[in-house]
Amino acid sequence: MKFSHMLALSVAAFIATQPARADEGVLAAIKQAGVLRMGTTGDYKPFSYKGADGALTGADIAMGEDLATSLGVKPEFVATTWKTMLEDFKANKFDVLLGGVTVNPARAEVGDFSLPNVSDGKRPIVRCADKDTYTSIEAIDQPSVRVIVNPGGTNDKFAHERFTKAPIQVFPDNKVIFDEIAANRADVMVTDGVEVDLQSKLHEGVLCPAAVAQPFTHFDNAYLLRKDPALKAAVDDFMRKQLESGGWKTKLNAAMK
Repeated sequence: MKFSHMLALSVAAFIATQPARADEGVLAAIKQAGVLRMGTTGDYKPFSYKGADGALTGADIAMGEDLATSLGVKPEFVATTWKTMLEDFKANKFDVLLGGVTVNPARAEVGDFSLPNVSDGKRPIVRCADKDTYTSIEAIDQPSVRVIVNPGGTNDKFAHERFTKAPIQVFPDNKVIFDEIAANRADVMVTDGVEVDLQSKLHEGVLCPAAVAQPFTHFDNAYLLRKDPALKAAVDDFMRKQLESGGWKTKLNAAMK
């Protein structure tokens, strides 16, 4: 065997045994580490919710666990907030961001979005006595109407863009924000339709969806991924199979309680 051929074989063997580096691809680095790091806020039922016992539940938490399994690695959930999630993502604190994350240009600039698993729109949730009152942007945007939002996310952005007359309260705890409306300390929150439906169910007879003719917006929710064609292809394949098999719907239905 010629020396040059032996050298080539030795180099190839050496390369094959080296750890994957981030610049070789995010998916390769994830598999080498054996862990998929997933950022989530833990305050958004039915997608991601951290209970008093510290356990994370929700449809996207179940999806994240299955996604990690499909990649042959362990799931690791990393806490973030709506206000800091983009900076945390850019700081490489996690590989995937999930949990009711809306597709928007600012997020698409820093990562790749997976296939969407939710198509939704912003709707108002109110006390049931007011469900036929706050049925439009104009009806809500009055000086006497108290709008409440959680900080940093698309609800915050929507409220400050659309409501110029109504006072807006930024309430820090998204887990109990709907209790503020129930207790008559706020009147309206405009949020994702799936959250309106769930919170109306959890506050049955107290909170209701406002009787709007149609949602105020339309958007998709998806997973934000660190840029890597191989990672996007793998997550999209997983998402497609979950959507086609009914696996995602089963997880979402189980979380709507």
